[in-house]
Amino acid sequence: MEDMLQTFRSYYKKPAVRSRILEFLGGASPESTTCDYITADSSTQAMRRPELPNALYSKLDNGLDICRSLGDRESLIAHLDVEYVNFDFVAEPYLDPVRTFELQEPVAKAIERILAHYGIRALHVLSGRGHHFAWKINRTSDVFRKLCSIGVKAPGANAPQQKLRDGADSPLLHQAFAGLGMLMEFISRLVLEMASPECAIPIELTAVEVDPSAKGRGREMISLDISEYGDPLPTRTVRAPFSAYFKPWQQLHAIGQNNIGKIGPIIFIPLDKMDTQQGLLAMHAPDIAATFAETISTSIPDHTVGMWRLLQHYMNSPLHHFHEYFYSEDHEPVARWPLTYDMTHLEELPGAVRNALLFPNDLLLKPCNMRKVTEALLAKGWHPRHIAGLIRSKFERDYGWGDQWIDYSPSMRADFYVRIFAGLNVSLKETLAEICAAEDSNSSAQWMRSETSRKNQHLTMETIRL
Repeated sequence: MEDMLQTFRSYYKKPAVRSRILEFLGGASPESTTCDYITADSSTQAMRRPELPNALYSKLDNGLDICRSLGDRESLIAHLDVEYVNFDFVAEPYLDPVRTFELQEPVAKAIERILAHYGIRALHVLSGRGHHFAWKINRTSDVFRKLCSIGVKAPGANAPQQKLRDGADSPLLHQAFAGLGMLMEFISRLVLEMASPECAIPIELTAVEVDPSAKGRGREMISLDISEYGDPLPTRTVRAPFSAYFKPWQQLHAIGQNNIGKIGPIIFIPLDKMDTQQGLLAMHAPDIAATFAETISTSIPDHTVGMWRLLQHYMNSPLHHFHEYFYSEDHEPVARWPLTYDMTHLEELPGAVRNALLFPNDLLLKPCNMRKVTEALLAKGWHPRHIAGLIRSKFERDYGWGDQWIDYSPSMRADFYVRIFAGLNVSLKETLAEICAAEDSNSSAQWMRSETSRKNQHLTMETIRL
């Protein structure tokens, strides 16, 4: 591992690499960045600790990987994470990256198509396991205010949060983040609808365990990982483009000592004008990555206007109507849990559901089990918000959680997962059809403009000849 750290110490000395990382943090110097904090990590560190951005250079000098807070002093940052996940062979994406990214191609293309429909061209970055898309919304905009009004009912939206930098925190920011989570769920559902028929392995919202692949590759799937919207904004980070990527070494127990030696350096690479294959080449070659850093921008683009279009479409969608229904009820007050949630007849539930509720640590932390609980209780006529309340009542009881919930919100986590799983019953096929019809219309219009231009050019040439 020391050799790998030395490789990145040398790589980080390149001025262009440092400039691109700073650009993603929101400034030209550590002091001028707009992110709330940074974290730095290697395989030897068990926990990420938030630090002020002015610690950046010392972290780079140590060859560590760099993340920035999702929280920002000027903008609300939208982030969509796509990952290949294999529950049986964790090393798979690192040992066969070409196949890993080929499997994800329909998902990446669907994201780009759907965002383009609303005029959004996100910063697109490749990680060791998938794709990241990021863009931002101005915090003085009507979009931001509308997101606040949507998210105000969500748990944790009004909770006080710790901050590292003066002015970095605002109750409105947490409300807007909650509203943004519903919007990102809408995008992810459209991607799921569009990409699933073209994808060779299952696509799920978050890392839900699936059945083994018919190709003998284990339980593999593609995660539209929007789980960050199930936790308070100050707890979430995103790795910086051109940063080192040490996740395989951080998961050494799962990767295996025999496999780790086959995995070379990995760098978070923005695609910009590159295709995926070029990106994969740069991802594993620090010298090539440093050269690309001289010409590629890592600034998070502002798409406030595009988000307004997306927001209007979401507000008229069946998913928004479901979200209104979801938040039309409240969790039972804690004092009433013995008379309500604790009276649930577990013996009437399927075995896996019953076990998750009886032994929530750690069964109920797994998305697949929260989905099973949601589906079973919906079938019995429960309101989805009370399903979330039941799960929250387990999270907030003493099941030996330790420090599990110190920085996280049990009510926010429970609401998020039940909402997205219950929302899968809401069809967005008509919404997706509108997008595809608009694409066809735009393609026809472009063809007509091209054809008119060609005919006009032909007439001009005829006139010249005459």
